[in-house]
Amino acid sequence: MEHDPVTLDPARIRDIYSLSVSQQLFDGLVQFDQTLSITPALAESWKASRDGLTWTFTLRKGVKFHHGRDVTADDVIHSFTRILDPRTKSGAADLFISIKGAQEFRDGRTPRVSGLVALDRYTVQVTLTEALAPFVSVLAVGHAKILPKDLSEQQGEAFGLHPVGTGPFKFVRWERGKEIILAANPDYFGGAPRLPRVVYRVFAGGQFDEMYDEFQKGNLEDSPIPARDYRKILASRSHVYVRRPMLSVRFYGFNIRTKPLNDPRVRQALIYAIDREGLIEEVFLGRHIAAHGILPPGTQGFNPNLKGYSYAPDKARELLRQAGHPGGRGLPAIPIWSSVRHEGIVREHEKIKKYLEAVGIQAEFHYLIDWPAFSQMLGEGKLPVFLYAWYADVADPDNFLFKLFYSRSPRNFTGYSNVVVDEHLIQARRERDPRTRVELYRRAEQLIMNDAPIIPVWHYTYERLFQPYVRSVEVNGLGDPYIPLRKIWLDRK
Repeated sequence: MEHDPVTLDPARIRDIYSLSVSQQLFDGLVQFDQTLSITPALAESWKASRDGLTWTFTLRKGVKFHHGRDVTADDVIHSFTRILDPRTKSGAADLFISIKGAQEFRDGRTPRVSGLVALDRYTVQVTLTEALAPFVSVLAVGHAKILPKDLSEQQGEAFGLHPVGTGPFKFVRWERGKEIILAANPDYFGGAPRLPRVVYRVFAGGQFDEMYDEFQKGNLEDSPIPARDYRKILASRSHVYVRRPMLSVRFYGFNIRTKPLNDPRVRQALIYAIDREGLIEEVFLGRHIAAHGILPPGTQGFNPNLKGYSYAPDKARELLRQAGHPGGRGLPAIPIWSSVRHEGIVREHEKIKKYLEAVGIQAEFHYLIDWPAFSQMLGEGKLPVFLYAWYADVADPDNFLFKLFYSRSPRNFTGYSNVVVDEHLIQARRERDPRTRVELYRRAEQLIMNDAPIIPVWHYTYERLFQPYVRSVEVNGLGDPYIPLRKIWLDRK
C-alpha cells in the first residue's frame, strides 16, 4: 500500500487504504461481484415493496463475529444508525439520509431512526422516504459493513484500531508505517480462505520503485508497475500482468475559498495552461485514460460530448489578463500539495511547473506523505491546491458528482457551491426514469466543469503485477479494495 490507513472502522473510512483492508475484515448485507452485480452477503435474501420504499432483509443464521457472537438484526440496526450519527462523522451518511427518520435523528430530534426496524432476531426492515435508484447498491459499499454492537459501543473510536467483523480474515496486528497483518477466518460463512494470512506492507508516499524491487526479490506477491523500464517490464514473462479500466478520477482540486483561486478565470487559466494528455503520454507512457470531465467511461451518464478544456496556453494568458493579472502580474505563487512522492509524480510536477511558468504563473510543490495528516489538512480546508483521486464506491454517477461537488457533502474539499448543480443532483437522486436521470447528471457535470473547481487529469487503469504462482485474482471496476482475497491461492509448485 502507498499509505497507512487512517482507521479500519468502516463507518469512518475516508480513503482507499482503509477500504482495502477493512473490506477483508467485514461484510455488508450485500456485496458486489466481479461484474458489479449485487449478490448476497450477510443477508441471504431480500425483497422490496412495489413502491420501492420498504426493503426487508433476511439474515443468514449462525454467522459469527470474530469474537464468537452471532450476528443479529440489532447489529445491523446499530451499524446503519451509527453511520447516520453526526458524532461518527461518516462520509457515507448522505447515502443513508433517505431512510425514514434519518434527518430527525441527525438533528437530535429523536433518539433512533424510525425507518430501521428489527422484525425479529434475523429480519431487518428498512423504510425509505423516497425510492432512490441506487439504494440496494449503497448497501454494498465499504462503509455499510455490519459491526458487533457490543464492541462498537464499548470501544468508540478505538474500534478502528482493533476491528472485529465477520469477514474472511481476522485482524492480528497493525504496526504503523510498516505493516498490517490479517489471519484467515476458518469459520467464514462463505468458506475458509485458502490463504492462511495476508500481510499489507506500507510504502509511505507511494514508493513504486521500492515496491517493485521487493517484488523482484520475492518479498511481495504483487506490485504496481514503476515508470522506469515500464515497457521492458511488460514484455517480461516472469510475472502475471492484470489490467482493466477503473471507475475513478484523478484530479488537482482548487480550494475556491482562497484567493486568487476564488476567481474562476484564474482556475480556468490553470487548466488551459497544462498539457494533461502530454503528461500522461510523456511521464506515464500512456498508461491512463485522459479525463476531460469527471465521470469515467463506463459510468451511466458518461458524456463523450462534454465541453472540457484543451491545452491552450494563449487562452490561459487571455483569462489571466481578464482577471487583472496580465502575464501573471500580481499573482502569488500557487502552493500545490501531494500526499505521494515518487519518480513519476516528481517528473509530472516539474512539467506542470514549466507549463505554468510559460503563462506567467509560479507554482510551489509540497509533499506530505503522512496520509492521515494530509487527509486532516484537506478536510480542514488548509490546502490551496491538492492532488486527489476518487475511486467509486458505487458504479453510479451520484457517487462522483454528489460526493465531490454537492455543496454540503463532507467530501467536497474544494468548497464548491452552485445552487443549480445542487438542485440537479437532488432531483437526479429522486428521478426514476433512467434517461431523465442521465440528462440531469450530464447538465450538472457540464456546469461543474464550466465553474472549474478541479483540473481533471485522468481515469485510472488498474495495472498490477502478480507472482506467477498467484491464482484466482478477480478485479472489478472498483479496483483494489474489492478484490476478494479469500478466493486467492498460491501454487508455488
